[in-house]
Parts: sequence; C-alpha cells; structure tokens
Amino acid sequence: MDNRTIRDIIFAEYDNFFDAEKKIANYILNNSAKVVELTIAELAEAAGTSEATVSRFCKRCNVKGFHHLKITLAKELVEANESEVTASGDVNENNIKQSLQNILANKVEELNQTVSMIDEENLREIISLLNNARSIQFAAVGNTIPVAMDGAYKFNQIGIPSVANTIWETQIAYTYNLTKEDVVIVISNSGASKRLVDVVEAANKCGAKVISITNSANSPLSKISDYHITTATREKLFLDEYYFSRISAMTVIEILYLFLTVGKKDVYDNLSRHEQSIADDKL
Repeated sequence: MDNRTIRDIIFAEYDNFFDAEKKIANYILNNSAKVVELTIAELAEAAGTSEATVSRFCKRCNVKGFHHLKITLAKELVEANESEVTASGDVNENNIKQSLQNILANKVEELNQTVSMIDEENLREIISLLNNARSIQFAAVGNTIPVAMDGAYKFNQIGIPSVANTIWETQIAYTYNLTKEDVVIVISNSGASKRLVDVVEAANKCGAKVISITNSANSPLSKISDYHITTATREKLFLDEYYFSRISAMTVIEILYLFLTVGKKDVYDNLSRHEQSIADDKL
C-alpha cells in the first residue's frame, strides 16, 4: 500500500468508484470505528452491496483484502486518537465553536496529507524544470481557475513568465503555440476533465512538459502528464457531493513558489520591481 491513509484514498478516488463501491466508501467514512469490528458479509449488508464488491473495493484501495483494510483502518484510528485530531464532518450553526474546530482539523489534515505525499525526487525535478522553462501556462476549468490565476501571479512576481486564461478556448489556442522549452501546469479535482485532457494532449504534441496537480494519481490527466503531484481533500465530509478543496492545490503552488524563490537568481530584484510598480495603488 502507498503512504496514503484509507480515507485519503477514498477521498482521492471517490469519483472513480462504481456506484456500489461508493456505497462502501460512504459507509466507511461515516462508520470507520464500526467497520473494524465487522465481517466482510456484515459490511456488505450494511452498505447494501455484495461481498464481491467489498473485495473489489479493497483492491481499489491498494490493500490485499478486507482483513488488511480493517487492520490498516484500525491503525489509522489509533494514530488519529493519539494525535488528538478531531476529524468530524459535523458543521452545525447551533455549535459554531465545535464546528470551527472540525473544519480546522480537516483542513490541517488536508495539508498534512498533501505534504506527506510529495515525493522529494519528483519535486526536485519539477523545480529544476520550472527554473529552466521559457514560460509556464497554468490551465484549469471551473472552480480551480482561481488557483491557476494565483499561480501565474506568483510566478510572474519572481521573474518566471507565466499565463493563466479563464476561457478554455483561449487556453487550448495558447497551448498550440508552446515549444519544448515551455511547461504546462494543469490543476483538476478528479483529473478527468475532458477539456484539460485536450490541453495536455496539445502540449504533448508541441513537446512542452506537463505537470498535473490532482486528487488522484490514477486519473486520466496524471497518466498523460510528465509529472504529477497528488493533493488531499476532506470536502466530502461536509458536502454530499464531491467538491474540490482549493486549499491543498494552492498549498502546492505555494510550495513550488517558495522553492523557486530561494533557488532562482535575481528573484529579490524581481520582487522589489513588482512591489515598486504597484506602490502607488497603496495608501
């Protein structure tokens, strides 16, 4: 199994599960402590699925079988209790104080898991690639567009020519003008956006390198990218539907920005130039 927790894998791969597998995922998320006491038949009945589906679900979670899943889940629950992390998904206006703590705990866990999943050698190669790029295009659709815009703004600050377009048609048109000296960073939740797949395929045809940032290392985007960074999310604890947490993705952008800041020549001159250019807009 990889270094993600069972819950991390469920959150990351949820969109890729079949409907019957989602029933098991939902039951585990809502009844983690109870699951470690169940048999495979009892979990199948409780989730409204079959034992065969439970077995298939375990393989999708990168564990050998249901017994291995229970052992792993039990270990994770003990570690969570020892660290005194409250990871409840309860948000209630009648108990704002506790709700704020629940939100905070889950956001902290998102960041902890995102950072823990970053491979050092992979990050080192990405930083080198960005340092030597002629230009960088940030590509995103929907609610990840603000992350792309933030990335382009930050990178331009430190002297790395970058662009992010809010209109997909403009993104794809721009991509066809890239060269092997350019880099594309695509940001997506499931990594299954058809529009972003088109952008990556266009970038590949032009010889540009591609870095994808998604919740799933098994996503269509990650599989056709040169490099991939996995982000963690806990949004499904709070919402019935599956939404993307921008905090994890923005943290990845911030990490890249900080490494580039300390490693890029003349970066402080570029930052100073930028600050001076906008000084007249400040009181």
